Amino acid sequence: MLAKANRITHGRDYRGTVRRGAKIVGPHTVTYIRASDDPSSDARFGFIVAKSVGIAVVRNSVRRRLKAASYALLADVRPGTDIVVRALPEASSQPYRVLFEELSRSLTKGSVLA
Repeated sequence: MLAKANRITHGRDYRGTVRRGAKIVGPHTVTYIRASDDPSSDARFGFIVAKSVGIAVVRNSVRRRLKAASYALLADVRPGTDIVVRALPEASSQPYRVLFEELSRSLTKGSVLA
């Protein structure tokens, strides 16, 4: 579980990251990465799982897998980074390992992993 300090909680932060962040597209997710206003702050994650992914049970399952993957990678993420992960409909049928590897690849491509 991500600590409150590691979660994006305001809509303006989601919008800012999605609109002005670097966009990295994968087969099952789209990852947006942006340096936050305070470079010494903790890295923060946000998740967008739309209704197109599936029913509520499926969406929550995808969100939990993405949160677990981000928690596993959190120690290696550069401080002061905001990351928003948007799940695509194909993510609903993917196991944790696939989503973890895709998120790891996206963060490496975005140069935020230490």
